[in-house]
Amino acid sequence: MTQTLETSHPPLTLLSSDEELFQSSVRQFARERVAPLVREMDEKGEFRPELLQEFFRMGWMGIEIPEVFSGAEGTFFHAILAIEELAAVDPSAAAIVDVQNTLVNNALLRWGNEDQKKRYLPRLATDTVGAYALSEAGSGSDAFAMATVALDKGDHFLLRGQKLWITNAKESGLFLLFANAKPEAGYRGITAFLIERDFPGFQVGRKEDKLGIRASSTCELLLDDCRVPRENVVGEVGQGYKIAIETLNEGRIGIGAQMVGLAQEALDHAVRYAKERKQFGKPIAEFQGVQFQLAEIATEIEAARLMVYNAARLRESGRPFAKEAAMAKYFTSQVAERAASLAIEIFGGVGFTRDYPVEKLYRDAMIGKIYEGTSNMQLQTIAKAILGNRG
Repeated sequence: MTQTLETSHPPLTLLSSDEELFQSSVRQFARERVAPLVREMDEKGEFRPELLQEFFRMGWMGIEIPEVFSGAEGTFFHAILAIEELAAVDPSAAAIVDVQNTLVNNALLRWGNEDQKKRYLPRLATDTVGAYALSEAGSGSDAFAMATVALDKGDHFLLRGQKLWITNAKESGLFLLFANAKPEAGYRGITAFLIERDFPGFQVGRKEDKLGIRASSTCELLLDDCRVPRENVVGEVGQGYKIAIETLNEGRIGIGAQMVGLAQEALDHAVRYAKERKQFGKPIAEFQGVQFQLAEIATEIEAARLMVYNAARLRESGRPFAKEAAMAKYFTSQVAERAASLAIEIFGGVGFTRDYPVEKLYRDAMIGKIYEGTSNMQLQTIAKAILGNRG
């Protein structure tokens, strides 16, 4: 099994012909339509609305949603391939597709009732961006220390509180939001709600000015007695903690795919530049020291990709995958940072400027160790799994 440094293609034996064709179509679109807009979107901190519309038209915002609900009826693995290929051009684009598919759509497909699926899945597949609202100022890694409460009023709930760092919030029309309906029960009171943007008492607040993935919006959400109909409870009251845990396990595979795509793009840039840049009368790619650095990171990227694909395949086959998802997210975030850093080093002085693309990849890579569970939280999950198996 061989793979050249210049390509972002995974070994063909890992993909079916359908998956290979799908991956190729995403790659082509990303290179032709997204790439020319990346710098502008990064500088302005805004994602182009027409690109979002094209994502819907291509079916990438509803990959696993069944055709009966206007979705593409693809697989989880298709979503992972799309995320990886988009991240190789713009991690912000990948983050938008990732949250939509691995978090919002997945949660509704698994936990939503038939009425909720009929009302919301067609919208998510065709024209409505979704957001996943869990984090708060006092509940990041400790996600279940949330202060947002839901007061039971019989046929509806009144939600009070604030959510922070919510991806896709600026563009979203639907929010899968978690609040505690029984604070005295601790995490067992956490409940998932479907909130439409125009619900009374709901407001999208300040947009964060971020280091990386700047075109992907990250905002606060304000709930001032937000009225949510009882029929918009996802699952059952008090079941939100389980929904959150299981959904985030899948989301971490998506983050892994983001990081693999980013890392591969950083390596591809570094290889091309190393072949062009001459010092001491020859391309720096001919120096063994540079060759070894590139070979080492290429090996790490291949290992990272295989970890992501393995976790995705386990999920698709219905087998346990929480440990493998945590491993994939932890390792890929490390590799992405190293690959982006090496790319800047290979580029030298110009790599430190915004005239070349690698500095953006380095900024974008920093989020990998933080969102959807910090690296320390992934290590905790892994440790519990391996120690439990030996207990």
